[in-house]
Amino acid sequence: MDRETRLFAESHFRGLRGRLPGGVCPTPDCVDFIENPDSFSYADFFKGYLLPNVPCVFSSAFTETWGSRRHWVTPSGKPNFDYLLRNYGDVLVPVANCGVREYNSNPKEYMPLREYINYWKEYIHGDYSSPRGCLYLKDWHLCRDSSAEGVFTLPVYFSSDWLNEYWDALGVDDYRFIYMGPTGTWSPFHADIFRSFSWSVNICGRKKWFFFPPGQEEALRDGHGGLPYDVTSPGLLNSRPCPLPLEVTQEAGEMVFVPSGWHHQVHNLEDTISINHNWVNGCNLTNMWQFLQQELCAVQQEVGQWRDAMPDWHHHCQVIMRSCSGINFGEFYHFLKVIAERRLLILAKGMGPEVEGGEDSGPGPQQAAFDVSRIAEVLASVVAHPDFQKVDTCVFSPRPAELLQQLEEGVVATASL
Repeated sequence: MDRETRLFAESHFRGLRGRLPGGVCPTPDCVDFIENPDSFSYADFFKGYLLPNVPCVFSSAFTETWGSRRHWVTPSGKPNFDYLLRNYGDVLVPVANCGVREYNSNPKEYMPLREYINYWKEYIHGDYSSPRGCLYLKDWHLCRDSSAEGVFTLPVYFSSDWLNEYWDALGVDDYRFIYMGPTGTWSPFHADIFRSFSWSVNICGRKKWFFFPPGQEEALRDGHGGLPYDVTSPGLLNSRPCPLPLEVTQEAGEMVFVPSGWHHQVHNLEDTISINHNWVNGCNLTNMWQFLQQELCAVQQEVGQWRDAMPDWHHHCQVIMRSCSGINFGEFYHFLKVIAERRLLILAKGMGPEVEGGEDSGPGPQQAAFDVSRIAEVLASVVAHPDFQKVDTCVFSPRPAELLQQLEEGVVATASL
């Protein structure tokens, strides 16, 4: 990030202060297609798509050097089953049954990759039909389960990735995934976890995306407040007027940027392999915090009848929230703390060259200064939240108020950076 981009971003967020969250965002007329890597900078992406939170598609030129595009695909553009079996055949992978609805998702089981590929081959030979149903390999943590060296190169546009930086620091998880499936596999209507951004690259095959900007999903809720499972269902379209989705067809090698809070549904039009990451940074941190507050409110309403009878009711709400959402207020503070301390350390080391790079190059001082300002604003809201004030923070180090003071001092110190 350069200084001009940082000042532009800080001005953007100052303009948002005091506005009420929510509301319906208009649907863009189309999704921009970014053709040439040489003429599209990090600042172009940051200003044009990340800050305004709108989708775009990058051409296959951005991923043409990836090892997965050379090795995971046959010369005819199909999945290279032999290569995948040789290198990952014994790895256990999660597989969803697209033909079975479980709430608004699909049930999953684990099997060795070789078993799934054998199923996939049989599915193709059976004219894309099988007594086992339509099975989709989803959410395989390749980077966590085995070496991903040479598989892909993290695009610079997505390099400010706090979510995976945090989980890498803990060494227990990540939000980097592989998806594989035959023609007809699909992902039901949803918004990404924690209201994260995501990016998705087709290593081979084609996908059809249906996008709805934040707020438009409200018009799709049923009489009980539930969101649809399938937005292409004729029953849904015939039952009431619905907003029209923004449709995108993603070709092999192309990369889709999915903005924060955009509900979407995705269908594989061909046998497809994709690499997908979820990520959070200073641009959608407020969205993540708002989502967590909404999740806690939902838990509190669900167990509200036991509030007076349960001495540790607030604590139990946080426990339930974590089991349902994957994170609670205490862990959110720890997430902010880990990223904040890393950015403050960069600033403490003083000015240095600003680097726009992939996985191995960390943020430079301008990016660190922007990150510190965003964390300070959100942490101030966290510290003031009455439910966070009921969290036992006596073992937190530093204490939330102390970290907030360090961040606010950092914001002042970087004002002239």
